Amino acid sequence: MTAMTDKFMHLTENAAKLFGPAARGDSTAPVVHRHDAFEEASEEDLSHFEIETDTQGHHYATRK
Repeated sequence: MTAMTDKFMHLTENAAKLFGPAARGDSTAPVVHRHDAFEEASEEDLSHFEIETDTQGHHYATRK
């Protein structure tokens, strides 16, 4: 299994040399909402659920 891992790491190192480091956005920047049709449809779908929390702090969704 080590040989396979070594080959994979070698490939990823070469890819990083070719394409450069992974792009990372600013983690402190606020999330931009586009308010497009897809987002509105998602909000409509999610509006049929309520978020519940049990006594152990686990979160789950239930239909309204």
